[in-house]
Amino acid sequence: MTSRRGGNKRPPRGFGHWGQVVAAHAVLITYTVIALFPVLLVILNSFKSRRAIFRNPFELPNSSNFDTVGYQTVFEGANFLLYFRNSLIVTIVALLLILLVSSMAAFALAEYDFPGNALMGLYLAVGIMIPIRLGTVSILRLLVGIELVDTLMGLILVYLASGIPLAVFILTQFMATVPQALKDAARIDGASEYRIYALVLPLIRPALGTVAVFNMIPIWNDLWFPLILTGTERAKTVILGAQIFLGQYISDWNAVLASLTLAMLPVVILYIVFSRQLIRGLTSGAVK
Repeated sequence: MTSRRGGNKRPPRGFGHWGQVVAAHAVLITYTVIALFPVLLVILNSFKSRRAIFRNPFELPNSSNFDTVGYQTVFEGANFLLYFRNSLIVTIVALLLILLVSSMAAFALAEYDFPGNALMGLYLAVGIMIPIRLGTVSILRLLVGIELVDTLMGLILVYLASGIPLAVFILTQFMATVPQALKDAARIDGASEYRIYALVLPLIRPALGTVAVFNMIPIWNDLWFPLILTGTERAKTVILGAQIFLGQYISDWNAVLASLTLAMLPVVILYIVFSRQLIRGLTSGAVK
């Protein structure tokens, strides 16, 4: 009998390999601490009294320094609930429209070979390179003409237009990787093109999550277009409301930190929700 020797066995990992792993994790942990430390510092100090903030800003909130006067000032001095509602409506509706329109366009570009297919992809790629803020004056004139200035729908349409190019570019690459045999089998079974499109969407869920995160943060954090396109309380977003509030209460550190916490917490929560899909989308795209 002849003995088999494991030709496929991996060689033992030496000290150098584990040293590289430890070094990589140390760098990532250090970067994470540096990135999260200011955020945690703002949140923790927003629940402390002004004297405690100046005495020891690194001290955790406790029974002796805990104070919510900043949040009381925020909700009494500004209509933050309205601002939050506006930002949530604009962000969620714009994201849904971006995902719907872009996924349908990406399906058409990846699935059908029609005259102008490559030109359309190039046109969308150019849209990625040109900032939409360059067209602010034209956008303002257009919205004035269709009477959508100072409305949430006007902001939604602007963010929809700005998010489509990158979304179509990303989703088209993922749509092209869906096996053609799967779509052909659905056609043989009598499925319509809309049904096939609905079947493909779950297969590119990581890409949809990536597109959602890439567009969600800029939409929520945008100050430019709400400042230009809104003039009354009814259409202000939370970032614009917080900016105006900070100008009025610049010396009230409790109120400043509380308003910053309220402005950034929702987008942090949404990012955590979509983070798994973002990581899967980025790694899948890198491998492909």
